[in-house]
Amino acid sequence: MSAWLPSAPCSRVCVESVGSPAAVPRALLRLAALLAVLLFGIVLIPVVGRLAAVWRDRLTRTWCRTIVRATGVRLRITGAAPPGGGLLLVANHISWLDIPLLAAVRPARMLAKAEIRQWPVAGVLTASSGALFIERDRLRVLPRTVERIADSLRGGSAVVVFPEGSTWCGRAQGRFRRAAFQAALDAAVPVQPVHLHYRFDGGAATTAPAFVGSDSLLTSVWRVVSARALVAEVRVEPVLPAGSAPDRRTLALAAETATTGAAHAGTAVVETADAHRRSADAQRRTVEAHRRSTNSEAYAHL
Repeated sequence: MSAWLPSAPCSRVCVESVGSPAAVPRALLRLAALLAVLLFGIVLIPVVGRLAAVWRDRLTRTWCRTIVRATGVRLRITGAAPPGGGLLLVANHISWLDIPLLAAVRPARMLAKAEIRQWPVAGVLTASSGALFIERDRLRVLPRTVERIADSLRGGSAVVVFPEGSTWCGRAQGRFRRAAFQAALDAAVPVQPVHLHYRFDGGAATTAPAFVGSDSLLTSVWRVVSARALVAEVRVEPVLPAGSAPDRRTLALAAETATTGAAHAGTAVVETADAHRRSADAQRRTVEAHRRSTNSEAYAHL
């Protein structure tokens, strides 16, 4: 077990079952739309690669938003990342959907595990995006990987890292590993924390999009396209400027605190709404009880 290969306590037991036989036709249509959007993007990769950076980024963001919408998931982004210059984007990690969600914020190179190369479709897309692949079970490659990230940042690229090193179900979050933050310090670039959250349109959080434990990619994709009213919330937190932290430990903790703070804020909003609903229900019950009591008294006097 290395610093690149941490484990999360989440498993398939954490994941909600949201599908039903009635959802199969809708899920098949969404799956077909998703494959069509992905294949269309793959075909256009050589063309888009020749465009100016501003147009390339704009088309990439539009394409990634379309990928998310093709699955039936509604996308809500709050805040924005710096549009140019070296930037380390860090986020909590829940689902394969996290990848197009972050690209919708700002297209970037991704630090990805080497196994993704073997995934159907996703492997081609990840490799063609200029991803930095890491063999997570080889600790000795860590310094070289940090150097490669720093070189990309110095060159003005954005790089996406999931510092937890593993996917979590979304109801809990892991600690941010420090290594990648050293690259931001070495390149003297800012860090952009992003918090990802999945819920139903009614407000309740859900683990349905999670890609954890022994889940296969196809199983996770099917669960997403089968669900109704899924919402992906992307909260772009205030950027941590270059030089704002003296070391990678402090920088990692600041980024982690920014994302967990967003999670707690979202939880507080839901809990407040629940409290209001409970209060309203109690008031309705009181009024109904009073009405029944009044009716009973009136009947007794007849």
